[in-house]
Amino acid sequence: MNMLLSVLLAAALPIPAPPPATELDWHTCGKAMDAQCAFLTVPVDWSHPAGEKIDIAVGRRLAHDQDHKVGTLVFGPGGPWDPGVSRVTDGYDRFSDTLLDRFDIVSFDPRGSTGSHPVSCPAEKAPYPVLSSQQDFDATLKFNHDYWAGCEQLTGDLWNHADMTSNVRDLDALRAALGERQLTFQGSSYGTLLGEAYAERYPDRTRAIVLESVDDHSSRSTAEFLIAQTQASEDAFDAFVTWCNGTTACKLHGKDVAAVWNRVYESTAQTPFDLVALTFKSTKDVQYGRLADYLAAVDGGADGMSVGLPPVVLPAFCADWSLPVRDYREYASLLRQAARVAPHTHFPAQVFALTACLGWPRVAYPQHDLHVHTATPLLLLNSRHDPATGWNWARNVERQLGRHGVLVTYEGAGHGSYSISPCMRAVADAYLISLTVPPRGTSCADGT
Repeated sequence: MNMLLSVLLAAALPIPAPPPATELDWHTCGKAMDAQCAFLTVPVDWSHPAGEKIDIAVGRRLAHDQDHKVGTLVFGPGGPWDPGVSRVTDGYDRFSDTLLDRFDIVSFDPRGSTGSHPVSCPAEKAPYPVLSSQQDFDATLKFNHDYWAGCEQLTGDLWNHADMTSNVRDLDALRAALGERQLTFQGSSYGTLLGEAYAERYPDRTRAIVLESVDDHSSRSTAEFLIAQTQASEDAFDAFVTWCNGTTACKLHGKDVAAVWNRVYESTAQTPFDLVALTFKSTKDVQYGRLADYLAAVDGGADGMSVGLPPVVLPAFCADWSLPVRDYREYASLLRQAARVAPHTHFPAQVFALTACLGWPRVAYPQHDLHVHTATPLLLLNSRHDPATGWNWARNVERQLGRHGVLVTYEGAGHGSYSISPCMRAVADAYLISLTVPPRGTSCADGT
């Protein structure tokens, strides 16, 4: 069955009735014991609601101004599989004082993550994520199959039901349990995929949705996915080079920064993937000075760093993305295409997704164009230079949404513009509180 037919069939399925509004049993929690926690019980397999159950960890911080409370804001964590509970109970500084005043703020650990029946896998080291031969390809494919079988044995049936469709059902069950007729939601990074999927499936149950650092789930092929990520990574690197050329504090000021980067890339001081991953993290966090210092040191003879492999996010990612690669010949062709797009950085750190998901048996939530028809347009927030969720992705999602989505751009760098820019926070807060939708084309200047 091809991907388009799968999507059409999924769209034809009836929308499930709202889940029963089960009561949440709140108790005091958090490092300062000033928040509340509870568990939401949901089916492992939503197609068999009477079957095995799991508990989803939920955290809540009550609005400071209960007399003027708008309602409940649900925060969708990124990752995938970043825990959300701790972002509300302990690390709640990511929310503005305005939001803390006017909303009960709730988040959760997605199924399979920290507090919600975490996935267990064998303690085995994954192969190097950049392949160089058919032998590497075959070995990675075998490793993945053996590894996933061990994960399923240790985790149970949840291993087969940690996809985005299941998470959307969990989110709707949480909305009902909170007593909210409609969902008010702010998703960050991978959490934007959850917000997009919810708005698409439950438009009448959607009040307002902010998508911060936007995931585009419309890639029709592995090449399209990789090229979009490559463009974002190269753009973020170019922003770093521009900073370095114009800033005397940069250790590489006055030098050919791209040439230095490539000398380090071609040296034996570290693996190419480690350098790409380090560059990705530094540009994502806008740690330009640290990246320049590192490149200067290694170019001068210092040992390089090893970042290791990204954390295992299976099956939260692999079950949501169809990224097939037939053999090493096709894989090598994909990397050559990436190198043409990115003459400086060669390939994006997200190339690890191709090998991490190589041979994945079933994609439960395949890519497709969004079809959202909410009463209030979705608000998209994105930095101009973001290697993780590029501005190209955000623009494409805005195009898919049409009159049902508006993108606001932070004219700077970094991942997570709500946390970076007071201007972006003000736009998002006005939207969440008053449903004020900014004009199309709105932007916030760098540093504001």
